[in-house]
Amino acid sequence: MSWQPNRQNDTTLQQQIVQWVTAKVERGDWAAGTRLPTQRQLAMQFGVNRSTVQQALEELKAMGILEAKVGSGVYVTHNSWHALIQQTQPNWQNYIETSLHKPNYHTIQLINEYEQRDDVIRLGTGELAPSLLPTEEIEASLRELSLQPKALGYSSPQGNDQLRSAICEYVQKRGIDAEPQQVCIVSGALQALQLIAVGLLEQGSIVFQEPTSYLNSVHPFQSVGMQMIGIQRDEQLAQTLAQRKRKKQAVFYAIPTLHNPTSQVWTSLEKKQLYEACQAARIPIIEDDVYHELLFEDPLPPIKAMDSSGQVLYIGSVSKTLSPGLRIGWLIGPTTVIERLADIKMQTDYGSSAISQEIVLHWLQSGKYEKHLINLRQQLQDRADFTERILQENFKGLADWHKPRGGFYIWLKFHKPLVDKEFFVKLLQRQVLINPGYIYDPQDHHHIRLSYAYATYEELREGLQILHECVIEAKEIE
Repeated sequence: MSWQPNRQNDTTLQQQIVQWVTAKVERGDWAAGTRLPTQRQLAMQFGVNRSTVQQALEELKAMGILEAKVGSGVYVTHNSWHALIQQTQPNWQNYIETSLHKPNYHTIQLINEYEQRDDVIRLGTGELAPSLLPTEEIEASLRELSLQPKALGYSSPQGNDQLRSAICEYVQKRGIDAEPQQVCIVSGALQALQLIAVGLLEQGSIVFQEPTSYLNSVHPFQSVGMQMIGIQRDEQLAQTLAQRKRKKQAVFYAIPTLHNPTSQVWTSLEKKQLYEACQAARIPIIEDDVYHELLFEDPLPPIKAMDSSGQVLYIGSVSKTLSPGLRIGWLIGPTTVIERLADIKMQTDYGSSAISQEIVLHWLQSGKYEKHLINLRQQLQDRADFTERILQENFKGLADWHKPRGGFYIWLKFHKPLVDKEFFVKLLQRQVLINPGYIYDPQDHHHIRLSYAYATYEELREGLQILHECVIEAKEIE
């Protein structure tokens, strides 16, 4: 050992010694379990005071590279490599735990993971089965399209001009009067919510919603510091909103048609009451209307249709009807709001897929979309009837539900509070994946969101049989 610290170096003698010992361990010169020379020997070798060596060794012990054994000396620790990695790499776990965006609930992480497996029966999935997607027709559309060079580049901030005009014509049938400058194309409804969260609301703002809500299973608002407040829609709604809001910014998130997860459909009176209550409290409404095209009956006009003051931000999408992979939705609102959110969208993704926008435009203008919806609703009706027949056969004395009125889901309520994490995992072990009620309301252990839209008919029968067996077993244990 001929090395000595350089007294002319800007680094202190102590730090130079720390770096030298660390290098010896890193190179393997001093393997785990190696006994170091005594402090006196090191001080003589380095030409420094013993106190300098002592301080350097204490620092190395604190780093986990060295350890002292009473009456024996100082040794290289057996986990020195792990300690060195911790010293040389960023503490990613700390970055993760202190980051802005909150992690999903573990149950939802498991749902996202197991939805990718082909050997799992998916009884809760919120998307169409591959067999219900118009794959061949979309392929044909690609051959029919004549793409301009611009379609292969970035989209404009608010989206394809022609598509926005086509959407205005399409929503006119729903009673919504909108101009293209009031429309922003988004990558699905969830992105619309994320843009609203970061572009319109200050930290600490309140997001009112129904107690059981899709928003409880995702975190677009929670992760940027918003308060989520579940609230009942009753005769005291206007007064309750004003009391809970106080001087804070607030919005009300609503899914009036085929609510996720309950599949509830509001009456015209209920929509009017919410609109007037929010208007009195000066609270904007976010109307999520992505399921209305899947209603088995003629849909009632949305809340946005009665909006004459720009109070309602209206969200639509083709993800639930045409293809989730296209990632195309739209947000309709006042021009100043749309321009603000479009600016933020350009800062995050430079616009939604231009090719996907061309496909959706083609389907809207050609009439393919509405023709597809007629066929899709009939197939979903058949699946709903099939699923309900099984429920009538096997679950009538165990659970309650309402006859499906459209969309994907049956909000199945068990008579006993059986639906907990253990119940979810038990089904998962038997290759059946459900969406338990507690991901939409942490206090709900009675419900599951049962989807008839994804699993095959055979899988629906098999999965519901396994569900029935697990319910019976849970009741017996109880």
